[in-house]
Amino acid sequence: MSDQKKIEVPYIPPQKSVREITVLSLALGAVLSIVMGAANTYLGLYAGMTVSASIPAAVISMAILRGIFRRGSILENNIVQTMASTGESLAAGVIFTVPALVMVGAWQEFKLWPTTMIVGLGGVLGIIFMIPMRRALIVDRKDLIYPEGVACAEVLKTGDKGGGGIWAIVYGVLAGGIFKALVSGCSLISSTVETAVARGQRVFYMGSDMSVALMAVGYIVNLHIAVLITIGGVIGWFIAIPLLGGFEPGMSALELANELWSTKVRYLGVGAMLVGGVYSIWSVRGGIVAGITGLRGVGQNKEMGFEGQKSELPRTQRDMSLVALMPVFIIATLATLFFYNYLIGNIAISLVTTILMVVTSFLFVAVATYIAGLVGSSNSPVSGMTICALLISAGVLLALGISGDSAILATLGVAGVVCCATCTSGDVAQDLKTGQLVGATPAKLQWAEIIGAIIPAACFAPILTLLHNAYGIGTGEPGSLRAPQAALFASLSEGFFGDGELPWNLVIIGALIGVGLIVIDTILKQNGSRFRVHVMPVAVGIYLPVSLDVPIFIGGLLRFIVDRVKSAKDREGGETGSGVLFGSGLIAGEALMGIGIAIYLAAAMKFSWLRPLPDWSAISRPWLSLSIFGMAILAYIAMARRRNK
Repeated sequence: MSDQKKIEVPYIPPQKSVREITVLSLALGAVLSIVMGAANTYLGLYAGMTVSASIPAAVISMAILRGIFRRGSILENNIVQTMASTGESLAAGVIFTVPALVMVGAWQEFKLWPTTMIVGLGGVLGIIFMIPMRRALIVDRKDLIYPEGVACAEVLKTGDKGGGGIWAIVYGVLAGGIFKALVSGCSLISSTVETAVARGQRVFYMGSDMSVALMAVGYIVNLHIAVLITIGGVIGWFIAIPLLGGFEPGMSALELANELWSTKVRYLGVGAMLVGGVYSIWSVRGGIVAGITGLRGVGQNKEMGFEGQKSELPRTQRDMSLVALMPVFIIATLATLFFYNYLIGNIAISLVTTILMVVTSFLFVAVATYIAGLVGSSNSPVSGMTICALLISAGVLLALGISGDSAILATLGVAGVVCCATCTSGDVAQDLKTGQLVGATPAKLQWAEIIGAIIPAACFAPILTLLHNAYGIGTGEPGSLRAPQAALFASLSEGFFGDGELPWNLVIIGALIGVGLIVIDTILKQNGSRFRVHVMPVAVGIYLPVSLDVPIFIGGLLRFIVDRVKSAKDREGGETGSGVLFGSGLIAGEALMGIGIAIYLAAAMKFSWLRPLPDWSAISRPWLSLSIFGMAILAYIAMARRRNK
């Protein structure tokens, strides 16, 4: 049987012409890409992880296009969710590296055009490198399921047949916004309820963040991943910190626990992430070869597929043509060379750095694409791959004799572009899978993704500035945004080129932990176990404060409970209830309220007539915070059990 006959029959057949790229779909997609990018920037700086925006964006798109404008095809809705999810994926790339430039002192503020260049160029290159792999890794590889892409396609099909779910998102946005206002607006709820006790020299920590957004993250990623993250937290906080000890009379047990995590324990996670990244590259080497082989088919189209010209390929198989692809690649590469020369001030070294960026970006895009198809974008080891990119670029710059701030800027500049490209490519792969299932034109999706990468790029510097001024990014102060990955990359850069010192012994121990996890996972796989021990979620759990892991675990547990009590009819029909959509709303609501509070605080500094936000911290108590959070858990259960209307 030929490959053509093996391709799934799309929801909209190739011979049928349906509205796809329209002014309305592009405009709505652009707005949602900015909103989802802003929300995930906040979430990523707070929790060190982001969630897919595809499904909530698809639901919002259907509600607006059909509910308000009384129009909109399934393919228009697909364009909107594609652009929105591109903005979300850029946020994942931004939070890893850009804040590190401020943390190390290379920048005194988030500079507009350099930040825009890192984000925009990384996003565009990730899309460009992904396109040649579409046929090899999405169409031809039946073993790659692209779970988020398949799930989003089902949501779009359900909406096209009259399904709903918008009110679950609306309720979630309102609930998340109110909860965040009680935490950061008036301080009625503590951001973290925590304590620590000492037994001899050992320190034992207990605590949890009061965040409905993190609970929603756990619900969305499901119990399996939530458990792996929690295992990492147990290794770091309940094993490593007590073993390190060091408590003496007169010390604060809580401060010592946080200091041990900040200066020592998180580097265990660094070693595990590094091993996870290298292992991922090795384990998908076949997919990388397939991606490179896929380059041969890039120029097969005779046109881009949306200009009304005839094509030898059906509409649903037309990618951007080589005539369109190459100029975009050349422009992006030359712009990157110009940008690196601005950072380094040496054209020869900038050229080497640009070549290094192109090679590593293509490699990691291939890895991210393959893993996105295998286990989903949420499980992609982006942290590990970005660490690899940082180490490679740092090694090359050290070999070239570059040091100081220029080397830090160049290293983080390369890592930033590579990270944005890697994050975007995994998301693009999911979107192209969705498009394949619903019957979209790949070329149109690819152009929409490029637009979705360029438009929000200029918004990230102002968003980062607002959040930094209002809460502090990576300052370590109570209520600040921890920016865990950015803090890590700042430490690594200073260790290579500055005055900082890296605890390599702990990194090596973390690497050994990563190897041990791989061995355990291999044994589980050989025994046919449904439970797998993926390295990256555990490594992230080690690296994050355990107070973040607790609400994530609670959310995963809620997902497990709700799924278990689901009716047989719902299970047979694939009904997921409103939990994912409500959770997406909680994340967006908490994040957007956080940004709104930041805007208000910034305005209050300039306009004296604005009244300060109320301060109810005097009546705040741990039991009150836990009680309100408990009510939020019960409300989530009630919403999750509701069927989508």
